[in-house]
Amino acid sequence: MKKIVRIYTPIFLLLIFLWLVFQPNPFFRNAIIYTTADIDDYKLFENRVVKAGQHQPWKIAEGFNQYNLRPDDITLLKKFQTTAYLIVKDTALLFEFYDGQFTDSTLSNSFSMAKSIVSLLIGIAIDEGKINSVNDPIHDYLPEFNPKNNNSITISHLLTMSSGLKWNESYYNPFSVTTKAYYGNNLKKLVLKTKSKEKPGVKFEYLTANTQLLAIILEKVTQKTLSEYASEKLWQPLGAKYDALWSLDQKNGIEKAYCCFNSNARDFARIGQLILNNGKWGNQQIISPDYLAKALTPASYLIDDDEKPVDFYGFQWWIGQHNDSIFYYARGILGQYIIAIPSENMVVVRLGHQRSRNRVNHHPEDIFDYIDLAIKISN
Repeated sequence: MKKIVRIYTPIFLLLIFLWLVFQPNPFFRNAIIYTTADIDDYKLFENRVVKAGQHQPWKIAEGFNQYNLRPDDITLLKKFQTTAYLIVKDTALLFEFYDGQFTDSTLSNSFSMAKSIVSLLIGIAIDEGKINSVNDPIHDYLPEFNPKNNNSITISHLLTMSSGLKWNESYYNPFSVTTKAYYGNNLKKLVLKTKSKEKPGVKFEYLTANTQLLAIILEKVTQKTLSEYASEKLWQPLGAKYDALWSLDQKNGIEKAYCCFNSNARDFARIGQLILNNGKWGNQQIISPDYLAKALTPASYLIDDDEKPVDFYGFQWWIGQHNDSIFYYARGILGQYIIAIPSENMVVVRLGHQRSRNRVNHHPEDIFDYIDLAIKISN
């Protein structure tokens, strides 16, 4: 009997593997082939264009790129494979660094910085009256989404990552639902079948599904694709130079709203400048100061895994403090950062392949180094 088991076990495992690889949904096959996500994954996926409009060039600071990087600065930038590092000071481009073949036009995946963009689009939709309030139950907009008859989940719960939904937020497990969302081809169906596991509005738990549900709501209330709405309400008003790409789950599918907004450092910086401008760009109020104030206020009524008040997250925006200065930032899993520092009137963008695994109050440790470098360069 043991001999039979030894003979047939490898065959059985091979059959299971082949079944997983050749099933109609390609998520497992792609997860095995590509192993981990990377900054140029837009080449793997179908994409929708986020059209740019009339380009509004950055002003160039008088001291642009006059700072010579020191050996310790270069060590910092190389440590986690930085591809782009950019500083906008007093609304003018002060410094930029690119590594290797990367330039000011090279596309890079935003990863979860896209969540912060979706938050801004929710605010704009509220300003336009397409969404009544962040306190609205999402069931009012998505009656088909009804996890365990839990109709008490609100838009605010999605924004603050406190929905209580059940979702395995594992990026390196080929069997996880997050991997299926990234490599699969029916994202809407996947998200809409998400179940509830606990009462919303109590605990902070960072989940991809929350942002994707916000995007599905946006598409429904605006009657536009997420890319069309982002182009019309953000990318064109901000004067972006280049079209962006938002990766889709399939041809003519839906945007992977929780990630995969592909652009360059100079155009990403416009998002940070919008935050510093309190939602205004030129003479146009793109998003209301009222919504931004809420988005950038920590959801301290929630608790984290250590049962401490959440002082680091608002409406899909991270909030930190360094040297007595508050900063707001969007972040992606491989060290993508758009950082707005009001006290310095400064925006810092960092793109790259890795980030620190060490955390300081939920913030990657390397972000403080990039802020310190920017302040040093600006002085």
